[in-house]
Amino acid sequence: MRQHAYPPSHKNRALRVSFFYFNTMRIPYTKVPLLYVDQLSQLKTRGLIIENEEKALHLLENIGYYRLSGYWYPLLQDKVNHTFKSTAYFHTAFRLYCFDREFRQLIISELEKIEVAVRAKMIYVLSHKYGCFWYTDSALFKNQQKHSDTLKKISDEFRRSDEDFVKSFKTKYSDPFPPAWMMLEVTSFGALSLLYSNLSCPFEKREIANYFGLSDSVFASWIHSIVYLRNLCAHHSRLWNRTLSIQPLLPRSTRKTWIEDDLISNNKVYFMLSIIRYLLQTVNPTTSFSAKIKSLQAKYPNVDFHAMGFSSTWKSEQLWK
Repeated sequence: MRQHAYPPSHKNRALRVSFFYFNTMRIPYTKVPLLYVDQLSQLKTRGLIIENEEKALHLLENIGYYRLSGYWYPLLQDKVNHTFKSTAYFHTAFRLYCFDREFRQLIISELEKIEVAVRAKMIYVLSHKYGCFWYTDSALFKNQQKHSDTLKKISDEFRRSDEDFVKSFKTKYSDPFPPAWMMLEVTSFGALSLLYSNLSCPFEKREIANYFGLSDSVFASWIHSIVYLRNLCAHHSRLWNRTLSIQPLLPRSTRKTWIEDDLISNNKVYFMLSIIRYLLQTVNPTTSFSAKIKSLQAKYPNVDFHAMGFSSTWKSEQLWK
């Protein structure tokens, strides 16, 4: 018979104490919404310098206090009482917001190219080996339940699609699913990432990853991280100084130019930018991504690039030349 570490009654008492302690540490949310003029007044009271009150009110109305707060947070002197440094300007926070918006737009335009290339390579390799309905074959996947869940997501996306080629297929053919080159065009990149990571056919999995100059484990990790980054950009979430909750694997070896800095952190945006730049060597060899990043830094000289994981010597990396 299994022995308890302590009597059940003591265990229950410990759970009750833990539950009580956890709940007594939390407090109800009592803040109330403020009028725009009151939001502005609160910022001024806390020490933020407002150069143009009319413009500031316009921005509070069209961007929102809470969204902008992520950009004036670094300007706080006291982050508990929310008081600002004596040199904190509203315009400084807004310029940081403008940088982040342009930054996300630049990133998502490059991610689109990578996503399309990954989609195309998976369709080509797996369809030629296993036929045009390979994605429905559970035998090709390691985890049957994950495959079933992913297939349901894919079929739901197919059902909701209003693409003309989808409507035409449904009208003309009796098959429940279309061929991979049709289905995966209306499949989210997240579902595509799940399909790849769950594949049980090692040769084809390596062939796809090798095309992009990576091992299959690193490639699976990178496209999973790209899905995460893409979602951040699509939802207009702050990228500047963000610590990423999904960290891609560091490659042990690469077949193409990679960063030489061994101390790089894989939980900062710079690492994700390096991934994009690496993959673009295959997807778009004549890319101007490096030049665009450097141009953006020159346009916003007051933005702290170190907060995103950039080193002081990143421009000298062969990857970024």
